[in-house]
Amino acid sequence: MKKTILTLSMAALFMGTGLMANETSIKNHSVLESGKTSYDISSFCKAVMQGDIETVARMIELGEDINKKSLGMTPAMFAARYNRAEVLQLLIDHGADLKIKSKQGFSVSKYAELSNASDALAVLESAMGS
Repeated sequence: MKKTILTLSMAALFMGTGLMANETSIKNHSVLESGKTSYDISSFCKAVMQGDIETVARMIELGEDINKKSLGMTPAMFAARYNRAEVLQLLIDHGADLKIKSKQGFSVSKYAELSNASDALAVLESAMGS
């Protein structure tokens, strides 16, 4: 009889622990999900960051807003920050506004300087000099 009571007690304890673990993981999952949306970056800016010039060109053709901010930065800022000179030139050729400031107050040139993006800086100097 004692073995039966002990076995049932242990089973109840393990089941209760399992339920609490599931409840905790569900709570943590919802926190992660809600946090995820605040850090979403546009697919256009992702393509810019990756240097995918074909995708960037195609999205521009489809009407993507070249100056629309994502995470407080324009696509040109992402191109400058990640030294994507070819993509940056494409954005400039299609009318990217290089005078816009990020939510941190930085310009496109400042992002290139902070990242030591020499190729992007050369593109910017050429564009601003013309």
